Amino acid sequence: MKNCLVIDLDRCSGCDSCVAACKLENEIDLGVKFTRVSAVGPTGTFPDIEMYWLPMQCQQCENPGCIEVCPTGASYRDEATGVVLVNADDCIGCETCLTGCPYNVRTLNPNTNVIEKCTLCFQRRGDEAGWEPACVHNCCCGARMFGDLDDPESVVSKAIAAAGEENVHHIYDPASLAPTTAYILHEKTAAWVEEPEEVERYEKK
Repeated sequence: MKNCLVIDLDRCSGCDSCVAACKLENEIDLGVKFTRVSAVGPTGTFPDIEMYWLPMQCQQCENPGCIEVCPTGASYRDEATGVVLVNADDCIGCETCLTGCPYNVRTLNPNTNVIEKCTLCFQRRGDEAGWEPACVHNCCCGARMFGDLDDPESVVSKAIAAAGEENVHHIYDPASLAPTTAYILHEKTAAWVEEPEEVERYEKK
């Protein structure tokens, strides 16, 4: 099972509804975000200008560096769902896992001394309406989708198939972690930024 997010950047407006929904659902402290949305662009020369919004959260890697370097086993993958999680009871707040993740999507909660991150709203998996992360449920543009990539009938698998391989992208992968979060972006909207230094530059705005 490979549960992950697929985000349609052709539809994302950069409204931060996903950020707000995540903070409310997970009761995240001020100054902490499990999800952030950055502007990529604008680039080009007038009148040929293009840009898109890039949401970033745990990429749910197939080969998570965070798990590999965690000295206590606090960072782990749930066998039933495939989701990368943190066991608060085993976490000693050493921040070693931050060195194993190149995406800056983990944070140390200073009040609990425990590493926190996006869990795809793992706590909602027992909801009667079905497991759906708060960011997906509250995306006002319908840009965010969630499901099992190993299921060809899932909404995420169908969205990727409909978009076409040339329009499906993954965030830069400098350590062969194989992030599963997928981004749909067509050339008609903007060109996907491949270089990590470019992505980093935009995120720091």
